[in-house]
Amino acid sequence: MAKQTKRFEMTQLRRTANAVIGGFLKFGLGPPELHLLTTRGSKSGFLRTTPVSLVDNDQGRFLVAPYGPVGWVRNIRKDGFATLRRGGWIELVSVTEVAPQRAAPVLREYLSHPRAAIVGAHFEVEPDAPVEAFAAIADAHPVFEIVRSTTVRL
Repeated sequence: MAKQTKRFEMTQLRRTANAVIGGFLKFGLGPPELHLLTTRGSKSGFLRTTPVSLVDNDQGRFLVAPYGPVGWVRNIRKDGFATLRRGGWIELVSVTEVAPQRAAPVLREYLSHPRAAIVGAHFEVEPDAPVEAFAAIADAHPVFEIVRSTTVRL
């Protein structure tokens, strides 16, 4: 039985939390999977930055959109590249959106992490659901594989 999901809303509290987390990440503080993702707005052309959690495993490095096709997803779909920043390091990355079968184990790993306390309500399945259940919801939670990167020190 699928669970009821919570709809994503960018509230003032979430904006403030993202700004605080972003401040820590600029100094390299926080969990190692957290980075600042910067994309160019698909319509405005302005740079947009948001904290994201990477999944880094034997299959590769992945960006997961737990809240669905939000702004950074639309931007990265248009350009195919972005920057990741953590501390004094900035990484230019090229990404490819992956198919549901490839995305499913990544989504499952993403949701099994302690971050599930924050994003779990936005998923239609439980963390211990079979991989097939994650494949069924993969279109609602885009996954992008980092296929090439160049890192520079600021």
